[in-house]
Amino acid sequence: MAANGWEGIAATAQKFRDASIDRINPPVPDLPQDLPKNVTDIPKQLLTKDEVLITETTPEALINSIASGKLTSTEVVNAFLRRAGLAQKLTNCITEVLPDEALARAKFLDDYYNEHQTPIGPLHGLPISVKEHIGMKDKGLNGGFVSWWDRQGEVDSHVLRILWRAGCVFYARTTQPQTLMHLETSSNLYGVTVNPFNRDLTSGGSSGGEGALIGLRGSCLGIGSDIGGSVRSPAANCGLYSFRPSSYRVPVGGWTGTMLSEEQIVAVIGPLSTSLEGVKLFMKTVLSAKPWLEEPSCLPIPWRDQESHLPMAQGKKLRVAVLWNDEVVKPHPPITRALKEVVNGLQNIAEVEVMTWNPYKHDEAWEIIASLYFGDGGKEEMDAISASGEPLRPLTRFIMLENPHVKHLSIEEVWYWTTRREQYRCKYAEVWNKTATGTGPNGELEGMIDVILAPVGPGAAPPLDHAKYWGYTSQWNLLDYPALVFPVTKVIPDVDKIEEGYVPLNKQDQFNYDLYNPETYSNAPVSLQLVGRRYEDEKVIEAFEFIKDKAALPFTTFV
Repeated sequence: MAANGWEGIAATAQKFRDASIDRINPPVPDLPQDLPKNVTDIPKQLLTKDEVLITETTPEALINSIASGKLTSTEVVNAFLRRAGLAQKLTNCITEVLPDEALARAKFLDDYYNEHQTPIGPLHGLPISVKEHIGMKDKGLNGGFVSWWDRQGEVDSHVLRILWRAGCVFYARTTQPQTLMHLETSSNLYGVTVNPFNRDLTSGGSSGGEGALIGLRGSCLGIGSDIGGSVRSPAANCGLYSFRPSSYRVPVGGWTGTMLSEEQIVAVIGPLSTSLEGVKLFMKTVLSAKPWLEEPSCLPIPWRDQESHLPMAQGKKLRVAVLWNDEVVKPHPPITRALKEVVNGLQNIAEVEVMTWNPYKHDEAWEIIASLYFGDGGKEEMDAISASGEPLRPLTRFIMLENPHVKHLSIEEVWYWTTRREQYRCKYAEVWNKTATGTGPNGELEGMIDVILAPVGPGAAPPLDHAKYWGYTSQWNLLDYPALVFPVTKVIPDVDKIEEGYVPLNKQDQFNYDLYNPETYSNAPVSLQLVGRRYEDEKVIEAFEFIKDKAALPFTTFV
């Protein structure tokens, strides 16, 4: 450890990041002296017209423009490097940019295209940003811990190698919180990452650097990870699309973190994007590479989009159940309004049937998952923190020390809680199965709920250090259900009034109720998620694609 302690290491990390941004050419513009809370318009004021046009184009459109020769990869990468540099200055979302490597890669791809007149792969020339703990060979791999600052990736992560072979360009690495177990992004290495729509609010976590960067259009497609909501929270907070796939579909080899070998609650890698097509593009590209051949834990299931998974193909309606309230913490008024607006749209679609989802013991689900998160009692996290002497961040203290379920488990206790997990999954499946409307010729259930429409959190992006309720995302991690987050609207203070006279159900509900003031959340994106049964990933995305088209989602322009 350096003689000047953890503060000296943090200063070194920040200087390293700043030096990488200084290598961007032309240089990243200086910011105005006085910044508004909502900084999403600032890049449009400081970048060139072409740079704004490129960076506000969806990933699928960029790929088409590069593949047709309308744009070069070098032009696209330069534009995103400049906007990423601005995003860092505005929200503190970057750990390093990679201008030298990215431009060399872009030149290689442009030369290949000029010689062969065809793209090298389906992602030819597309810039992709990456959460820092998803390792790159010979690059830092600190996972949010000061004591891990000098660790380096021994290999490129498996998922990155797949995307590289498909022709992408890696150009930016993004922030994550201490322990990787926050629904915000706050570390002693880099400080706090804030929300570009309202800098008093969090960008989410733990993939909050990706959320802020993509929210500011410093990226159009990024890679995060999720064990309790960590790709969905940032996407929801920043008005993006994201997808939490079922476990063991996307390869994870080469990432870092504590307790990497635990199998009780399995973390996954997933995409965040400015478009639904970006999410689909990521999933299809990764699974087309057959990752199970190299990483045997991955299931040998390709991306199954060749045929429809929706009941309309059999002349039946799409059945959508709505989770209005998990009966533990009631959502804030903007979330309920978003649910109502989407439901109103769904009720006008002849092919859709809408009903209410009655939650089954979501408080018990949190007890189970919170007991399984830290089977060593949090020892690896606390050891990594104490090794540098860095202080606990507020949400580390919350999830590690104020969480009554963090206990060192014996082997027998691990078995007990894993059995509880499986019993709960079976009971939830039973609840879902009871929505069937009939049986087929072989006794198989038919007409069950297809997807659940649900909040992503109990409110829009919380004020900093206040994201303390995980239940609307961790619920689906426990069940290992795929979930797609999508933007709907924004908080409108004049419309989304406080619910006067509400009597909270418990201390968590009271905390969330007291947190809400419409002006506090002004301009914050409001998002929802669509949830499906385990390994029905393709069905979830297809269902939302149908809904998005029919209901004309989202209802607000974000950038």
